[in-house]
Amino acid sequence: MKNVLIISASPRKNGNSDILCDRFMEGALDSGNNAEKVFLGDKNIGYCKGCGVCNSTHKCVQDDDMNEILDKMVNADVIVLATPVYFYSVCAQMKTFIDRTVPRYTKISNKDFYYIMTAADTNKDSLKRTVETFRGFTLDCLDNPNESGIIYGIGVWGKGEIEKTSAYDQAYEMGKNV
Repeated sequence: MKNVLIISASPRKNGNSDILCDRFMEGALDSGNNAEKVFLGDKNIGYCKGCGVCNSTHKCVQDDDMNEILDKMVNADVIVLATPVYFYSVCAQMKTFIDRTVPRYTKISNKDFYYIMTAADTNKDSLKRTVETFRGFTLDCLDNPNESGIIYGIGVWGKGEIEKTSAYDQAYEMGKNV
């Protein structure tokens, strides 16, 4: 049994990337894992202030919800990062989240990572910058990460459109096979 943490950066509850998060979680739970989704839109997470205090204290000077999420990341076996893509990379909520991992990013080690991306664009290649942003964080900054899967939810804009694509079933299967 694994502990699966799903980070949904969608600003829309039940938006396409958020739906894929729920579908991934459904698969993970159906196969006997523990799974939790954090919807960043419900959390109070301030922007990184660049003060550098956390470099020596490993604690952010801001007292917000990010400390609790970092604890969950450190304790997870599997981390899913999900974002809608508007202009060729992660959304603002995901970027802020990644920036705020600095106090404890050295403790986020030996994890399996999955990336979920949704976009109105129908060309999967348009998401390569988003994948590289995720890889820059996970593969270049963290200790012993394992990139385990990528879900490309392309050609979707309106809420729920993702349910009519192959990404919907793919998210369930990836979750089931963590």
